[in-house]
Amino acid sequence: MSRGVLVTGASRGVGAEVARAFAAGGDRVVLHCRGSVDRAEAVRAGLPGEGHAVVAGDLGDPAEIPAIAEESARALGRIDVLVNNAAMYVDQPVAGSRRLGHPLAETPYDEWVTAWRRTLAVNLEGPAHLTWCVARQMIDVEPADGVRRGAIVNVGSRGAYRGEPDVPAYGASKAALHAFGQSLAVSLAPHDITVTSIAPGFIATDLTEGMITEAVRTQSPFGRVAKAEEVAKAIVWLASPDAGWSSGAVLDFNGASHLR
Repeated sequence: MSRGVLVTGASRGVGAEVARAFAAGGDRVVLHCRGSVDRAEAVRAGLPGEGHAVVAGDLGDPAEIPAIAEESARALGRIDVLVNNAAMYVDQPVAGSRRLGHPLAETPYDEWVTAWRRTLAVNLEGPAHLTWCVARQMIDVEPADGVRRGAIVNVGSRGAYRGEPDVPAYGASKAALHAFGQSLAVSLAPHDITVTSIAPGFIATDLTEGMITEAVRTQSPFGRVAKAEEVAKAIVWLASPDAGWSSGAVLDFNGASHLR
């Protein structure tokens, strides 16, 4: 049975691979993006099957989130799966260029506050508010025969446990996202909606190409970082009926680069 799947941050990287993986399994996918509509449309055009769409909106703005959910539901008929993938971190401007992250010792207070506000708005509050909108639709709209009422997968991070000294707001937002997912797993279970999270380490994408050094690769005893398609396959499994009993879990997905 074809499901309706909403993937946030799907114009590139992991989000695009997640969209491809669901579509390859016969599902209909809405690819959310903030502003890269042309890029998202290019991904959509390459998806197998029919019924896919692109929806744009800023997850950092609570006023835009209900429209994202409503437009996605109209395109799909019903949202059966939500993948909260979109995320960002704020760099520090340095003499016309940018320095990775916002390390405390090197970041002025006003820029520090801006980094925290924007990061939490997109990485934590955005998924929380979108989850409210989508979960209410999952509860109120009957699923098709043979389809579970709903599945939500949050894309967290190894950094929630390992620490992110250069982007502390990012690490904190992902730790909170994991906790949010576990809270919702309990509250939504009576409605037959599962909530899981995945905590990847470094992933090879066009966005991380310049960051993956030999030191980064050797953090894992396998001597490499994850492929985006590997993460996507794990997310598809977490959203599957076979993974229903894993609701509330946070799946470490970092090639044994950080154990807890």
